Amino acid sequence: MVEKSAKFKEAFDLHNSGKLTEARDLYMDILKDEPENAEVWDLLGVLYYQVKDYLESELCIKKAISISPRLYYIENLARLYLEKGEFKLAIALYEDLTKHSESYENWFNLAMAYKGVKDWAKAKDAYCKSLEVNPNGYESYFNLAYLALNENDPWKAVECYKKALEINPQDWESMYFLSLAQMQIKDYKEGLKNFESRLCRQSAILSQEKTYPNLMKQKPIWNGESLEGKVLFTYYEAGYGDILMFYRYMPILTSMCKKVIFKPQKELAPLFRENSYGAEILEIFDFEKEIYFDYHIPFLSIPHVMGFDNEKMFIHHNDGYLKANPAKVNYYKERYFNNDKFKVGIKWQGNTYYDTERVLNVEDFFRLFEIPNTQFYSCQTLDGAEEFSKIKEKYDVIDLGSTFANFSDTAGALENMDLIISNDTSLVHLAGAMKKPCWVLLPHVYNWRWHTDLSHCDWYDSVKIYRQKSFGEWNDVFDDVENDLKKLLGYSI
Repeated sequence: MVEKSAKFKEAFDLHNSGKLTEARDLYMDILKDEPENAEVWDLLGVLYYQVKDYLESELCIKKAISISPRLYYIENLARLYLEKGEFKLAIALYEDLTKHSESYENWFNLAMAYKGVKDWAKAKDAYCKSLEVNPNGYESYFNLAYLALNENDPWKAVECYKKALEINPQDWESMYFLSLAQMQIKDYKEGLKNFESRLCRQSAILSQEKTYPNLMKQKPIWNGESLEGKVLFTYYEAGYGDILMFYRYMPILTSMCKKVIFKPQKELAPLFRENSYGAEILEIFDFEKEIYFDYHIPFLSIPHVMGFDNEKMFIHHNDGYLKANPAKVNYYKERYFNNDKFKVGIKWQGNTYYDTERVLNVEDFFRLFEIPNTQFYSCQTLDGAEEFSKIKEKYDVIDLGSTFANFSDTAGALENMDLIISNDTSLVHLAGAMKKPCWVLLPHVYNWRWHTDLSHCDWYDSVKIYRQKSFGEWNDVFDDVENDLKKLLGYSI
């Protein structure tokens, strides 16, 4: 027995020191002599869990529980189910565990399991119970903020993120999401300051340091110093929509300094070169070009450094701030728009890396194609473009997306349209910047930039907002869109 205890201690020490293969072999060696040793079965299950061999982990932990149903073993099994995404099994175990052991971890994990099955009310209750046990559980405050955003209550989200940051001031995720919630309620003074914590800002700076290693080390980031007689280098970060939306500040920026050098994504460069406001627009492949600047700044930091807040953010331009290339307007007009119908551009999908809730089903548009005296045009590019095949089998919709090499092309086509109907994607920002009528279709939980009053769009005078009434339900949205389009065309409803 003494020898076995020594072997167990050796295996346990190996396990704790990360020598998992040796620990596993020793645990299994012990079980040959002690097949009913529940503790070793459980530890072996934990070890398999650590290497993500979930099947073996479940078998081992269940074996431990069958020998000795200790709460600790059951907690390990519940944690395994939570990790595997088997939320209903996790809920069943954690509901029972919290009756016997009201620990912070058990309440928190129960909340996470409820969150996994989208039972928001029970998740909220469990997070609150976890905070009764441990008022310093910043993870619970972080997740309560998420639930508040799901309920379209950004004010409550701000409160919860602030609580999380009181407990863990170094938590950049809470800082970043706090900034989004603050901007959603149009607290741009605080929101823009906290938005500086975003990862894409640092990534943008690092990418430029690789491109211009000497210049970037020598020249400071612009923090609001006078730019009179100076050259400012600014560069893209984040998505196309963000850059298009913030390009409204370019006329102000170029008026403040000797020269602005701007490096956008290559797909945006031709459009911005046609609307430069005096800025020098670099192509992304101009990395070997000799450039000189006095200051540099990531593009999305500009309104913060300018000291903009609230209404100052929404600089409006009477005729829009982006104009289409006349030659391209004429090109598209002659080839695709030579008809007297009401011309509607559509798009159903953008970048799905961050958010799949914004994606529309292409079939949702079909009812609109039935409306008389309309001609629809697909502006879909890249991911989602393959869905156009579903349209062309049934309807005479013109595919323009396949002709777009960049946003200058897209602008040329849009200028010929009477209306754009799109999910929340860069096409909406381009249409808004051109002051073209556009209807944006938002999911139930929507992006911060649309704020809380959806009766109007703060950023673009020409954009009208439609939003899901419940999660995942687009039918009601398209009911409203169909009715409004028929009214616009003078048809009775």
